[in-house]
Amino acid sequence: MFGEGTNNSSVGSNDSHTRMLDHQGLKWHANDNYSVAQSANLRGRVTHALSNDALAQALMDFSSPTVGLENFEEWTIDLRKLNMGEAFAQGSFGKLYRGTYNGEDVAIKILERTENDRAQVQLMEQQFQQEVMMLATLKHPNIVRFIGACRKPMVWCIVTEYAKGGSVRQFLNQRQNRAVPLKQAVKQALDVARGMAYVHGLGLIHRDLKSDNLLIFGDKSIKIADFGVARIEVHTEGMTPETGTYRWMAPEMIQHRPYTHKVDVYSFGIVLWELITGMLPFQNMTAVQAAFAVVNRNVRPILPDDCLPVLREIMTRCWDANPDVRPPFAEIVAMLESAEIEVMTTVRKARFRCCISQPMTAE
Repeated sequence: MFGEGTNNSSVGSNDSHTRMLDHQGLKWHANDNYSVAQSANLRGRVTHALSNDALAQALMDFSSPTVGLENFEEWTIDLRKLNMGEAFAQGSFGKLYRGTYNGEDVAIKILERTENDRAQVQLMEQQFQQEVMMLATLKHPNIVRFIGACRKPMVWCIVTEYAKGGSVRQFLNQRQNRAVPLKQAVKQALDVARGMAYVHGLGLIHRDLKSDNLLIFGDKSIKIADFGVARIEVHTEGMTPETGTYRWMAPEMIQHRPYTHKVDVYSFGIVLWELITGMLPFQNMTAVQAAFAVVNRNVRPILPDDCLPVLREIMTRCWDANPDVRPPFAEIVAMLESAEIEVMTTVRKARFRCCISQPMTAE
């Protein structure tokens, strides 16, 4: 639901048109919390600094009913325990906020329920229910932890744990596309691969795996976020083909052809390349140009000359045009574990010295 460009991240991202909100800093202190619940009167008005924020006001309007999700009532959040801070990212249909719930730092995603397009409302309702059900089901150290959700007449809300380190993409942007130490890159790639092996083991597909949706926590571990566009694999024939983000998207998805869980493997290959080079994939192209090049010219990001053979093999197999060539995540985990041992024991360089002056692509 949300995309690029914030210093702090949380629920995740699947909208490449996100813009950052211009507000005073994102440094978080206890006295910066806004307890919307405490400032609402009987008519549901919000009287403090967030009163001009229609989404927050709609969520914290105690004159309107709060509804959970059928069969997931235990996940319905208690709005009296929710303290909202300022929004830090905005997408087409809502905003991301930082806040606290029961004293824990959380990310709050609020989606607007519009009445203009009935079909759009039904689609968003379906996606909201799907994301809640998936987050409530997924329990893994490398999957962002779900805290709760609720529905109000005009908004939907999802609350997850908060990632103080932001997303991998934000982290790399802050480093101005300089590669991270190779040991750290391989460890973080393992986090993603293990999380995705768990997701695929449940017969689920993420469908929008990218660095914007990978969140960094205090110990530098990675958790996968934003399952709003994930689907149960048995339903692949009817999947919406436009889902995903072009720079990370498998060719069969770009071409609107039937696809399987192997689209996530393709995306992982691109993510691994980001981690070891520090660059944005296809940075010398627009997203549409990248999609055209991937499909029509079999273009892929160029590999550093000093890339470890095992990492080179993982990437080239993952982003192979033939989905059958792409390895399952269980195999990717084993290959990365071998790479981790090699890095620890034989590689002296702290990081790749990627000599690519521009992130060009190779055919």
